[in-house]
Amino acid sequence: MEAKVSIKRQTKEKRQSSFLSNLVTHSELIAALTSGVLILMAWLLSTSDQGTLSVTFFVLAYVIGGFAKAKEGIEETIENKELNVEMLMIFAAIGAAIIGYWAEGAMLIFIFALSGALETYTMNKSNREITALMEMQPQEATRIINGNEEIVSVTDLRIGDQILVKPGERVPSDGTIVSGQTTIDQAAITGESVPVLKRIGMEVFAGTVNMKGAITVEITKTSEETLFQKIIQLVQSAQNEKSPSQLFIEKFEGLYVKLVLTFVALMMFLPHYVLGWSWTETFYRAMILLVVASPCALVASITPASLSAISNGARKGMLFKGGVHLERLAHLKAIAFDKTGTLTKGAPEVTDVIVRSSMSEDEFLVKIGSIERQSNHPLAQAIVHYVRGEKELQLVQPDSLEDVPGWGVIGSVGNQSWKIGKADFVGKELVEHFEDNVAAKLAEEGKTIVYAKDDEGIVGLIALKDIVREEAIAAIEQLKELGVYTIMLTGDSEKTAEAISKETHVNDYIAECLPENKVEHIKHLKTKYETVSMVGDGINDAPALATSHVGVAMGEGTDVALETADIVLMKNDLSRIAEAVKLSKRMNRIVKQNVIFSISVIVLLICSNFLQILDMPFGVIGHEGSTILVILNGLRLLK
Repeated sequence: MEAKVSIKRQTKEKRQSSFLSNLVTHSELIAALTSGVLILMAWLLSTSDQGTLSVTFFVLAYVIGGFAKAKEGIEETIENKELNVEMLMIFAAIGAAIIGYWAEGAMLIFIFALSGALETYTMNKSNREITALMEMQPQEATRIINGNEEIVSVTDLRIGDQILVKPGERVPSDGTIVSGQTTIDQAAITGESVPVLKRIGMEVFAGTVNMKGAITVEITKTSEETLFQKIIQLVQSAQNEKSPSQLFIEKFEGLYVKLVLTFVALMMFLPHYVLGWSWTETFYRAMILLVVASPCALVASITPASLSAISNGARKGMLFKGGVHLERLAHLKAIAFDKTGTLTKGAPEVTDVIVRSSMSEDEFLVKIGSIERQSNHPLAQAIVHYVRGEKELQLVQPDSLEDVPGWGVIGSVGNQSWKIGKADFVGKELVEHFEDNVAAKLAEEGKTIVYAKDDEGIVGLIALKDIVREEAIAAIEQLKELGVYTIMLTGDSEKTAEAISKETHVNDYIAECLPENKVEHIKHLKTKYETVSMVGDGINDAPALATSHVGVAMGEGTDVALETADIVLMKNDLSRIAEAVKLSKRMNRIVKQNVIFSISVIVLLICSNFLQILDMPFGVIGHEGSTILVILNGLRLLK
């Protein structure tokens, strides 16, 4: 009963949060549009000699359109003890009203309110992907205790609990299948378009869809540690962390507001004595200066663009932990890749099987697979997976088994003894006489060879290799086209490293590289190149990820790698790195466009005002119009 109440409460809170977010956006937009309607009515009344009523409608337009921004400006001024853009706009609107320009002051409020609604829309839009993702994670699960089923809140699940996931249901939490077999649609996590076959012992992720059979899953992570929660936390932290450009503009804003108010104060009397302007003209020009010199467009040049770019990346599986990392990526000159689990899939796969003519390949694989399935070694498990999965052969129970750590296994099947493992283990002299030069050729291709020997000699060999990811080669080529130097860092032997480097087309490689060596190599790259990135997935990659200018982690990587990295590729797609670089360059280009445009408009309007060729209406339109244009320009990054 308590679990059901908890589930209902969480669902209600999520709906309330979404409702309030939409309500804020809609209320700001409604207030801005209502203000615009009131301005139109006031203008129509003013043309029909209804002056008093017209002013009343203008006052209503001021209050309705400007209330939210005025409240925000006053609260921030009190909190930070510093004037801001919102206060500058309030002063400008009041100043316009004082000299009788009610319509212009009201227009200033209207356009400022409209630009604020647009900025709020941008922020809410950047949250939409996260909100949609949160809704994909189930709120309840069917837990099995002593053979009985009970519905519980996902937050109540603990590591080791067993849950039942029926066909058509979403997996409530990360775990391992302990019973049943099914296909899982995990496109939301890995980006795989085709559902994946899942058997006993295989991992499933929260939020993925069980397509066919019922499965029992043992929980391996609590609800707060699932991949979904990591995505949500990463993007939320990205939205809160500001880029260097954004921080500079915010620091500059306070100083700029003080300078504007100082110049406006001087403008109220100096031109009268120095240039001979009338007091009316002097005050009028001071009020226009207050309007046009406000840095609204400059302040809005970066945040909407940055949030839009982060939202764009999140939608495509690229999670930026902050605008600073996205901004920095545009200057990327060199990138280092870990091999295992990054450029390669991280798990060995059988590539070649060679058997002497006296035994069929299937018979050979059944005997080797039957013995190897008793071993926990990754190579042994890869062989078993190949025999049972790809070849679909039935294994038998071995008569005996002895594991020789670091060398191989000794076992017997059907009264036939076998030694399976390295060349030195089965007999190096026997290996040299088996299929001349074939082993040397396989080794040159970066493959690991497992030999199998019976009482009569070497029966055959199985070659395995950590397969290069399909997208790795294309990703490397894309980065090279962008002028980025690529290098592979690996702890593997020289031969394996050389083979993988040729296959992936990296510019260079460093073999037999320990974790502390990776850090030294990253430091060396940083002395040669402006901005250096490191891509990895393991605990041993974390120091190098932290040392680089921009650390990139694979979504399937370890928790340490995910926490250390600045960018996470949730779908493990290396081609997204080049796309992220392009997105970063595009964002920086749009930010520069916005900054140059907004400063140019401010300078032009100030000069025009000083030369007495700019009237208040055109000053309002020029200033606020430029603010709306830079926000809309930033919104282009959503596409």
